[in-house]
Amino acid sequence: MVLATNSREIIRITGNDARDFLQGLVTNDVNKIDQGLVYTALLTPQGKFLFDFFLFADGPDVMLDVAADQSQPLLKRLGMYRLRADVDFNAAPFYVECGLGNPPQDGFADPRHQDMGWRRYSSNPVEDNFDWTARRIACLVPESGNELTADSYILEWGFETLNGVDFSKGCYVGQEIIARMKHKTKLRKGIARVAIKTPVPLHTPIMSQGKEAGYICSQASGDALAYLRFDRIGDNMTANGVSISLSGNLAS
Repeated sequence: MVLATNSREIIRITGNDARDFLQGLVTNDVNKIDQGLVYTALLTPQGKFLFDFFLFADGPDVMLDVAADQSQPLLKRLGMYRLRADVDFNAAPFYVECGLGNPPQDGFADPRHQDMGWRRYSSNPVEDNFDWTARRIACLVPESGNELTADSYILEWGFETLNGVDFSKGCYVGQEIIARMKHKTKLRKGIARVAIKTPVPLHTPIMSQGKEAGYICSQASGDALAYLRFDRIGDNMTANGVSISLSGNLAS
């Protein structure tokens, strides 16, 4: 197991309007926290990615687990939508402990993929050296910054497969764009796992038949996550002169 002592921050969201406030903003159904951990995102009105995070319940409060370097920008964005809602945000003194296998009694199964294990929130830091990047790549799980950027559309990064979006919950910020992508278009670009012989810089372009086909993202142990144009996937792809090949199926 591994505890990301400095990489995550937990925010306690209190107030009578906490759930309704979040429900009108994020991509997933907030009320699912009554059954476990919820993975979700906050988007721009144009449907572009801003932040991804986990939500869980602690009594009447909603707890938010976000990358530490994104916590202040996220709080600033939430404050823009606060208006007169009865909702407050406060840092909570919790660490995030992650592990594999079945979750402990006080833990939560990671909703993104069954092989991503579990998360537990406590005041006791524990550290280890498990290679979560390799596990993310194997499970086609993108990460903010490395894969998810300000130009991202979440469906292209597998959010439906990752249980990060609910198409029946009703309106949220950016919902019209995401619904249109789901029901009226066929995705032509998206996340893929590729084999790569040697590491290359993050976001190095992938070339195929002389044309740019996408770019390389997180890398570990000879595999990488990539963003690809599906119609340009070929047998002779390269990134900075390094051979690239599709590894496994595309995310559905």
